[in-house]
Amino acid sequence: MNLIPADPVNLSLKGKFISVISCFTVILVMAWVSQQFTLSTAYPMLVASMGASAVILFIIPSSPLAQPWPLIGGQLVSAVIGVACAQLVSDKAFASAYAVGGSVLAMLLLRCLHPPGAASALTPIMASDPLAGTLGYSFVVMPVGLNVAVMLIMAIVINRWLLGYNYPLFLQQSGTKNMSQETAIIPFQRTDISCHDMEQALDNMDRFIDVTPGDLSKLLTDVQTRRFKRHTGNITCGDIMIKNILAVEYGTEVEEAWKIMHREKLKALPVIDKSRRIIGIVTWHDFFKFITVNSNETFPEKFRAFIRRTPNISTDKPESVGHIMAMPVTMLSENSHIADLIPLLSDKSYRQIPIVNNQNRLVGMVYQANLIAALANSQVLNRGHVEEPPN
Repeated sequence: MNLIPADPVNLSLKGKFISVISCFTVILVMAWVSQQFTLSTAYPMLVASMGASAVILFIIPSSPLAQPWPLIGGQLVSAVIGVACAQLVSDKAFASAYAVGGSVLAMLLLRCLHPPGAASALTPIMASDPLAGTLGYSFVVMPVGLNVAVMLIMAIVINRWLLGYNYPLFLQQSGTKNMSQETAIIPFQRTDISCHDMEQALDNMDRFIDVTPGDLSKLLTDVQTRRFKRHTGNITCGDIMIKNILAVEYGTEVEEAWKIMHREKLKALPVIDKSRRIIGIVTWHDFFKFITVNSNETFPEKFRAFIRRTPNISTDKPESVGHIMAMPVTMLSENSHIADLIPLLSDKSYRQIPIVNNQNRLVGMVYQANLIAALANSQVLNRGHVEEPPN
């Protein structure tokens, strides 16, 4: 019998360390801020349930329970109910039951379920009588309200700006709502599973599952990517890339870059530094986006004037590739599987992807035609093969 169950959170050692530091930092800042605003020793500095809120916000920030409204509404509504029960019900056992039951009911009705809120509802009852009698509903403002405000600000700063997580989650969902739900298909696998399908499937579950449609989409995409890699074998970007490709530097003149692209019939040119590390990329669009044609001008005349080198010292137009290039550049390692190319070349509509080595130096380019040929060859080689799961 295994005495240690499965890990409830799928976090790497680095992720666990970051979560611990985040919880430590937010409680320390919250305690310091509360000390500055505490006017009397009768006011508690922190609410114990904030420790549980920190765990939810910094370990599972994508959970619906960790979003701003559940945090704010769940804590404040529960605190109000807790104070009311402490003042109206003399028996602590019944007061505790009323406080927890009432706070859970209120959070469910107001769609702000936040489990630590039920602990906040118990605080005025389990504390000494002077707390409920002296502070009354001011307990909702100080310390609960102040603690919640500091917690939310720290959660946004740490999760969104320092760790790069999509927090709060409604920022992503609001953008998704603007899309047609029938056209919001999961990228890469093209299985005709829409966001609306996933939302309905989650709604039809008889129990709460702490997963969003976005998380489910990412999970399904990862499953199909792994299946694709197993089916096609270990074909890397380095196997199908075009080597010895032409590139330009930051200071290359616009006219020279255009002549190279026109002569070699290229759609894009990587821009590299002295160490052959990519700093940008130039496509046809980058030449045309600076040109505005007036009524008395023609496009060819305007274009020739744009790419032509300015003979004077001063200029009012871009003169080098570095002034018109697009950046940052999406690139892949030569050891990346070709499955990583599919969402870039199909869903994001890139026409080419620069390939770099382990020193991030340019070694080749993969075009859409290279990927199509590789997929066609893999289908031929695997025709008649019956796929079996690995042992």
